[in-house]
This record gives sequence, structure tokens and C-alpha cells, in this order.
Amino acid sequence: MTQTNIPQRYATNPAQIPGMTTQDLRDTYLIPDVFVPGEIHLTYTHHDRIVLGGAVPAGGVLELGGYPEIRSDYFLEHREVGIINVGGTGTVTADGEVYTLVKGACLYLGRGIRSVSFADAADEGAQFYLFSAPAHTAYPAALVSPGEGTVRELGDQLTSNRRTLNQYIHENGVKSCQIVMGVTELHPGSMWNTMPAHTHDRRTECYLYFDLPEDARVIHLMGEREETRHLVIADRQAVISPSWSLHSGVGTSSYTFIWAMAGENQAFDDMDAAPVTDLR
Repeated sequence: MTQTNIPQRYATNPAQIPGMTTQDLRDTYLIPDVFVPGEIHLTYTHHDRIVLGGAVPAGGVLELGGYPEIRSDYFLEHREVGIINVGGTGTVTADGEVYTLVKGACLYLGRGIRSVSFADAADEGAQFYLFSAPAHTAYPAALVSPGEGTVRELGDQLTSNRRTLNQYIHENGVKSCQIVMGVTELHPGSMWNTMPAHTHDRRTECYLYFDLPEDARVIHLMGEREETRHLVIADRQAVISPSWSLHSGVGTSSYTFIWAMAGENQAFDDMDAAPVTDLR
């Protein structure tokens, strides 16, 4: 089933940053409307050819079809996808297999699955976040419940970045071709999601911020270390971080975010540190 077009974001380079206005930055890197009730709402970025977005059944059933931009008869013909539920309990049906996702659960679906649909469980208001990348082989579907991935405790309350990181799809967890994906929850009183900042010069990373109060915001840093910029991000908005861009942020309250990457390798700790003393 072919669906309507996916909005596209074209690849950018660091030399473009100094001349961009705030609106230019937001139009290029911020995805403000990830979750649209009753729709599958996706964005295609030419950075590592990632597709990301949300599926909100809103009491109905949504089917993930093919799109002209990916030149496939069905969505996962040449792709894989990681799905994390950030709303009430819902179900994902993949080639007849039904998976129940509570809030925070992660489902991986590999290349070759033809039929994917989304639904609520007892009208609980599921909101599924999707992160997809090209795949060149097939790995089996896998469902991981909250807390069942690789859990890492990072940061310190003294530096306002105490956080619990749940790795779901990664080289030592659920297998994939490219995708590395998980959820990080900041502890009460902590606001920095990553500091010192870093880049992944071999991978594009996207963040989805959620569980952020309506009157709160995250100040998301981006750009090269010598030429940083920022985006002001609200609850359930996503941001694209190209491989050359650092990504770090501080909130006006604690929050949770999904991080997902695709690119050259899957080594989580393959980072290029950007000490705060080097930032400009």
C-alpha cells in the first residue's frame, strides 16, 4: 500500500550554520509535530537516509505502507525500524504477530516484514515513536520491556546530570543492521542530558524529548564545537543531529528522551568528546 509523500529534510554541512537564522535552524533540524492523532506522521532526512516520526492510533488502526520517497512496495522491503511507545499501552501487529507495548517498551522489526499496523489497547492512548534506517540483511523481530535492556547509570547529581540509560537495540542487545536505540531518563533535580558534549562523526543521531511538563523546555545544543547554536524544544518534539554536530541539552525540569542512531557502526561509545572548555 503506497501512502502520501513524506516531508524531506535535505543533508546539510557545517559551513551553513553561521548564516542560519533561528527559524532556519528549526526548519532544518527540528521536527515539531511528531505525534498527530489518527495518523502516521513521518519525516525523511537525507542524513543517513533515516525516517523518523510517530503513529497515534487514536482508537483506530493505522497501517504502515510504502512511500514514494523510499521507492519500496512496502515500508520494510529494504528497511528496519525501531519502535518505542511513549503513550498508553498499545499493540503493533507485524505479519500477523501481535506485540503489546507498554509505555517505554521497544520493538525491533527487521527487513522483509510486509504488514505493520498500530492500535491502542483498550483505548489507552498509545503513541509510537518510529526510527527507521536502510537494512541490507534481515534480523528477527524482538520486543524489550522497560528495564529489560542493558541499563547504565551515568552522571552525578552534583553536576545535574544523574541519569539512567536503557540500551535496547545495540551491538550487545537486540540485533540490527544499523540502528542503535534506547531511552534515557533523567533523575529528579537533573537537567543535563549529556555533558561534556560529543559528536559521532560516523553516525547521525536523533533525539525525541518527552515527559517534559507543558510549561518546560529543553535547550538543545547543536553545531560544531567552535560554532554552537541552540534549539528550544518542547515535549514530544524531535531533533536531527548530523554526524558533524554535537548534541547536548539542558531542561528547565527533568525529562526523558529517546536517542537513536544509524550510520557507519554500532559502537555506542564511539564518541568524539567536545570538552565544555572547547565550546564557543
